[in-house]
This record gives sequence, structure tokens and C-alpha cells, in this order.
Amino acid sequence: MSKLLFRLKKYFNYYLEKKGPHKIHSPFVFELSTKVIRDTTHHDAYSKILKARRMMLGNRNVIETVDFGSGAGNKSFATYRARVGKLAKARTGSIKYYLLLYRLVAYFKPKTILEFGTSTGLSTMSMALANNDAHIVTMEGCASVANVATSVFERFELRNIDTAIGNFNNILAENLAGINQLDCVFFDGNHRKEPTLDYFNHCLTKATAQSFFIFDDIHWSEEMEEAWDIIKNHKEVSVSVDLYQFGIVFFRTGIEKQHFVLSM
Repeated sequence: MSKLLFRLKKYFNYYLEKKGPHKIHSPFVFELSTKVIRDTTHHDAYSKILKARRMMLGNRNVIETVDFGSGAGNKSFATYRARVGKLAKARTGSIKYYLLLYRLVAYFKPKTILEFGTSTGLSTMSMALANNDAHIVTMEGCASVANVATSVFERFELRNIDTAIGNFNNILAENLAGINQLDCVFFDGNHRKEPTLDYFNHCLTKATAQSFFIFDDIHWSEEMEEAWDIIKNHKEVSVSVDLYQFGIVFFRTGIEKQHFVLSM
């Protein structure tokens, strides 16, 4: 089955299974759905996120990029030249998910955030704007792409972000060593099963009962869906939420283990 057909099939399944707030019997998830996921309040920071997105899509500068993830195919990495705008278009998801990242961080107020995959910096920026007190470490495999993101952070005067450049396999341990606990992790850097599970297990050693992990593109491929199934069924996970694009897991104590497929 082609990736396109796979994603269409999975979206159809998601559409049939997703639930609105009136069908949610967990108080914690009901509040998450009504106050965060489906919140329609306009926040001032949204205009900055939208402005940065337009800047990236309109950037015609050409850079050389390196891909250590699924874009490299069967190779350990792949390099190619591309316009920043074309790269942003390929790597930038729907704006509603960046705004959701903002709301998640604004609501839970994590103090320490780790991000796998800075890309052009929109997701990092969304989280940084949501909590000025948060310390964000964002990891990016490609130095030229990281430089593009850094220019965005500087343009919008975001001072709570540290960028680490390199293959995640080489820099993760060092970055985790400097973190006492992980309140939030956003996984968007390697769309392969085994690396995703490996990164999850490493980050789990720094998680607390109040932590939450966000996974991008959980239905992007069969192996990403397999990784998501393993993660949501992990013994440490108490609640998991499937939003089709994003999967979110929580480690709350005193909550019955449940999996939810929710509408946005």
C-alpha cells in the first residue's frame, strides 16, 4: 500500500472514531478537550506565529540541508539544496497544530521542554511564546536549517531557546544530562519506528507524573503507527490522545489507563 493510500485510510478511520467533548467521560480529558484542543479563543501570539510562517514560506534563499531521518531513505543521511520557502512548505504542517502547541504549553506551563527537530523554528516559536518562563532545548540535525530557525527566534526576540545541532543519536545523551526533568517533549525529528521508540525511552527516564509527550505524524507511515501503538500502551502511560496528526501521552497517577481519539 502506498503512503498516500495508507494515510487516507487512517484518516478515514480517525474520522469514524473521533469523539467530541460530550462523549468524553474522563474529567481530565474533557477539560483538555474543551479548554485546550477545541479552544477558539484568539491569542495575541497567534499573529506572530502566522507572520513567521509567512516569512518562512516566502523565503527564497537557497541552503544545503542534511536529513538524518526518514527523508534519507535507506542511507544514514542525505544532503540536498533547496529554497527555504520550499523546505518550509514541505515541512510545515497545518497552522492549527502550531496554535495547538501554543495552547498546550500555555495551559500546562511546562518549565523544561525538549524538541526533536527544530526545522524552520515555527513549532519552537509557538511553544516559546506560550510560556516565557520555559526553558526550551531544540535539537536540529542540519546546521543551515538551524540557522534559519535562529534568525526567526532573534527576529521575534525569543530568549528562552537553546539550539543543539547534530544527529540526535550523538547529541541526545549530552542534552538529557543537563536536564533534571522533562515537563514536555515534542518529537518531530525522525519518522522511523526504532529511533522514535529509542528517543521515547531515553526521555522517559526524565519524565514525571506531570509530564506530557507530543508525537507528530503518528499515522504518517505503518512504522510510525506501530511506534505510536507501542508508546500509548507503555506501562508508564496513563492517558493517550490521538488527534490524527498529533499523539499526546500523559503519565498522570490516579487515572485509569485510557486511549482517546478526539476531534479538534
